[in-house]
Amino acid sequence: MIKKPSIQKAILKNLSKKGVVAIDSIKNDVENTILSHSKTSNKTGYAIARSIKNLLSDGLVEAFNSEHKQYIRLTKEGKQKLNNIALECEASLVSTTWDGNWRIILLDIPEERKSEREALRYLLKKAGFVCLKNSVWISMYPFEHLFTNIKKDLNLSTELIIIVTDKIDEETEKEFLSLCANKKE
Repeated sequence: MIKKPSIQKAILKNLSKKGVVAIDSIKNDVENTILSHSKTSNKTGYAIARSIKNLLSDGLVEAFNSEHKQYIRLTKEGKQKLNNIALECEASLVSTTWDGNWRIILLDIPEERKSEREALRYLLKKAGFVCLKNSVWISMYPFEHLFTNIKKDLNLSTELIIIVTDKIDEETEKEFLSLCANKKE
């Protein structure tokens, strides 16, 4: 039997590529993905339907009805979950070789959007960013495209600023390296 998290990941990834998808179509696509990766049983269809139901109840997807079909699409929370999955997947990691550019993210999300702020902090940590000040994060790794997409998805036009530069002052660089060394201990 296929584990629920892998079915949910397959559903979320499928939705990220297509936007709004008919539930029948997503069931077929996910089942084909599962069939190509492992042995399946007659319980696979039930497991997929159950995973869709769980994603709906968790608020990661939302459903729409038309005259003939039911459709689902990712919510903001679902997009955040998909970003978490991307960062946790070893195969999708961005190069960890420094290209000479610093990535600096300025994060200023108000208290009333605390859950989004906490989710972004989590993602920044997973992406190897280090917090220099309360809302200033810095990294040597090229994750700026991921955070550009997050910025668009969550409509954070002024709350999230991404800077890519080849120069920072020596003191900031020393502080960053010191924080990285402490993080590894």
